[in-house]
Amino acid sequence: MQKVFSVLAFISMAMSPYLTMSQRIVYSEPEKDDGRRTNFDIIGKIGGNVLVFKNNRSDNAISVYNSDMKLLERVNLSFMPDRYTDVYFIPYADFCYMLYEYQHKNIVHLAMVKIDGMGKKMADPIDLDTTHFGGSANKIYTTIFSEDRQRIIIVKINSKNPKNFLFTTFLYNAQFELLDQHRIWLPMEERNDFFTDFVLDNDGNLVFAKFLKSSSNDYISRVSFVSKGATADSFVVKDAGTGDHILDEIKVRADNLNKQYILTGFYYKQRRGNIEGIYTVIWDRATNSKQKESLTIFNDELRTIAKSSEENQKMAFNDFFIKQVIPKKDGGFILLSESEYTTSRGGYFNRWDYMYGSPYYSPLDYYGGPYYNPYRYGYPSNGYNNAVRYHAENIMMLSFDKDVNLEWSNVIPKSQFDDESENVISYQIMNTGGELHFMYNEYDRRNILLTDQSISPDGKITRHPTLRNLDRGFEFLPRHGKQIGAT
Repeated sequence: MQKVFSVLAFISMAMSPYLTMSQRIVYSEPEKDDGRRTNFDIIGKIGGNVLVFKNNRSDNAISVYNSDMKLLERVNLSFMPDRYTDVYFIPYADFCYMLYEYQHKNIVHLAMVKIDGMGKKMADPIDLDTTHFGGSANKIYTTIFSEDRQRIIIVKINSKNPKNFLFTTFLYNAQFELLDQHRIWLPMEERNDFFTDFVLDNDGNLVFAKFLKSSSNDYISRVSFVSKGATADSFVVKDAGTGDHILDEIKVRADNLNKQYILTGFYYKQRRGNIEGIYTVIWDRATNSKQKESLTIFNDELRTIAKSSEENQKMAFNDFFIKQVIPKKDGGFILLSESEYTTSRGGYFNRWDYMYGSPYYSPLDYYGGPYYNPYRYGYPSNGYNNAVRYHAENIMMLSFDKDVNLEWSNVIPKSQFDDESENVISYQIMNTGGELHFMYNEYDRRNILLTDQSISPDGKITRHPTLRNLDRGFEFLPRHGKQIGAT
């Protein structure tokens, strides 16, 4: 959930056979309780309606809109406790599952309720799991669903023993019937072991990477690939074979079309050096082994178009962070990254000063008890109380073939900043099948214009006209948007 301004916007777009875009923009009327302190989550399009979860202190509700963003109903979620630590939605065509976590006395509950297209519960909530916890807990449970939404897994980690974590996993199907439940120990050889995001493939296999970092803003070493089959009662931990490569961050993505996993991250030649390129491992699902390994070195041409005007060419990628990895049908993938950094009266802060607080799950993230905290930090924070300016600049796109050879590269140039908040900067992608559209705010004198640029499968960038019907009284928050239809 994110901070919201007083108005929600709905963008409807369609692609013609000639790849031209038509669009219309309609606005909802702000509800009386909507404001900058409102937390929200766009659930999706359920039963033809757009559902949005809203929280104002102890008031929790689902606002139901039609396709013209006219409010049909606001449904108060009276079954929810006044305080909760997390809420999560899994949308389908005609309903969604709502999972929420809360603490009552010394018991942490994870509950689930099925919601229809009018935002109303279809049955009474049920407890999926409870955990005894002494003290005040943050988020304990992590919920992940597969790309086809036919498998759902809930993970809970007990880290009381720092050398041996206890995972409890619950695997469900799309009807939320329990398929598998296990308690599995995972040895943690070092105090500074970290995890990447957990990934669930369409067959119900859980995978992630485990690696060593001496601190949250240090380099990665000794990467292991960890997997658990859908019905397996143990983890399989294998050395990813990254060797002496100095890595910065690792993203793991399931390629369900080609039955493989993609591990990728930026790499360096030396400590405290500059980003040299991309390191990639293709992991085969059938053999559970490394199938391909590749180093892609950024050439001078790409560095020239990627860097900001005041940057040294060697430092061109030092503020880039990997945002998405998109598999392709032919076994290749597209990697999207964006330049992000902060400045303040105290000076400029690059990735060494913040590294997103911590972009990974850390064994040091205790919160008063034995359970592992999977909460992720948000935007970079430099740790100072001075006024902070957030910057989001160029977007880099790299396309790789099935053998991890670079097919093409391109950059969308942009320069965005905002003070004290990152809400209006960065971008959102919309995948129409034939193209990827990048939606972001562009500054024109004193006006902020919602801009669309798209990239074709062969890497050609098309700059579309500024979106029409933009009311100057509204601010768009593209980074918090959600695609809710095919186009």
